[in-house]
Amino acid sequence: MAVDQVTSSPLTKDQAYALVDAVMERDDLALTASAHENEETGEWFFEAGCEEAPDLAPFVGLARQALGMDVQFSVQTIDPEINWVAKSLEGLAPVVAGGFYVYGSHETAPVPGGMTAMKIDAAQAFGTGHHETTTGCLEAINIILKRKNPRHMIDVGTGTGVLAIALAKRTNKTVIASDIDPISVTTTVDNATQNGVGKQIIALEATGVNHPAIKQNAPYDLIVANILAGPLMALAPSIGHIAQKGATVILSGILQHQARGVINAYARQGMVLNQKLQRKDWTTLILEMP
Repeated sequence: MAVDQVTSSPLTKDQAYALVDAVMERDDLALTASAHENEETGEWFFEAGCEEAPDLAPFVGLARQALGMDVQFSVQTIDPEINWVAKSLEGLAPVVAGGFYVYGSHETAPVPGGMTAMKIDAAQAFGTGHHETTTGCLEAINIILKRKNPRHMIDVGTGTGVLAIALAKRTNKTVIASDIDPISVTTTVDNATQNGVGKQIIALEATGVNHPAIKQNAPYDLIVANILAGPLMALAPSIGHIAQKGATVILSGILQHQARGVINAYARQGMVLNQKLQRKDWTTLILEMP
């Protein structure tokens, strides 16, 4: 099988991983996606393998959406004998955030003691744990669970289910995980089963929080949504509607310059900012419903 390789112009490590997650959320752009460092220059590059000659316009548009900047891409035909599965996993080292240890099945090192381990492989859904928005959410979850004992939890836009699984593992309670993408729902079910919390995760295909089961289980005392700033602001009224008094809302997928707009959107629903976690260009917000 002939494979074309799409390579980005130089990026930071965080930008390269963010682009990997954004591309893998789509099932129509690439067979694989990975981030690689040039050891001589220290520059990072995004790479993707495509079965057919790729149209670069969707990559440019996705980079603009995910990174808020223009990225140049080039294409070259590469050796079809390359093991693309192995290559795509080279840069995916384990992630440590908030006491969670997120690793792929290719990882052979033992899990560090005292960590909550989650095995999450790169898939056709967002959330290998490497993106700053995901690590920010894991750290926020760790902060909240130290001072609260939530009983009714939902992860909106769950992707691979990593955040819902983190909540289920730490609380040993049921978590609703919703996503607009059916592939994400299937991936979440598989990952939850693999991580031993299959019975605790209720995975639903839903646009935002528009699903009968989500409404029936409302209100929620912990809501997590790692999406993008635009959809988060649009969802503010709906999330405000399903949040109970005293609820905590963790929001991410927000570039630093977008944080004020998201905070204002949720302030109109009666929520106040409790804490802001900044990781590189990205912001994770912890809000409270007084």
